[in-house]
Amino acid sequence: MPLDEPVPELRRITDARTMRALSHPVRIAIIEALTIDGPMTATEVGDYIGESPTTCSFHLRQLAKYGFVEEAGGGKGRARPWRMKSIGMSLEADGDPESEIAQQALGQLIRDRSLARYRQWLETRSSYPEEWRDASHDSEYGFYLTAEELKQLGAELSDMLLARYRDRITDPSLRPPGSVPVEMLVFAYPIRPNTPDQGEVD
Repeated sequence: MPLDEPVPELRRITDARTMRALSHPVRIAIIEALTIDGPMTATEVGDYIGESPTTCSFHLRQLAKYGFVEEAGGGKGRARPWRMKSIGMSLEADGDPESEIAQQALGQLIRDRSLARYRQWLETRSSYPEEWRDASHDSEYGFYLTAEELKQLGAELSDMLLARYRDRITDPSLRPPGSVPVEMLVFAYPIRPNTPDQGEVD
């Protein structure tokens, strides 16, 4: 893929083997680093995530084997930069029991890392400039929705957010002065199953 070619969006992952290959903290950390800060060598990503260049080089090769990263061109050995082949992923087990288990394990790993960053934000919030403390928000909402409406709500949120800001991830020139990486977590789930008079859960 040429350097000036757009990075494809959202990879759909359905097979258990690929999910299991991703279920390693270092590999997820590498994906996070390359997604947020772009191409890096094994040494650079090691400094970023606190791992040795040797460890990162091994995991980068494994991620390349499964089609998540690729060489960005230039450099030799551990001085070769790597980049993401796509931005974002969707884990979809499609009813396969083995994939369901792998999806749960990988999803838990990813969300545990996200929630750890959220806890860190809460613990260090006072050290941020006032403008960032004022700009951040933490909201909770409750609705009565059908399964189809909940699915549609998620799609609309993703489309709205990604369409507006997604290109800034892959093209630093689009980032306005003063912008920094921001993480937004959106969870939407039923808090109790349907009762008989509400109909059956599909």
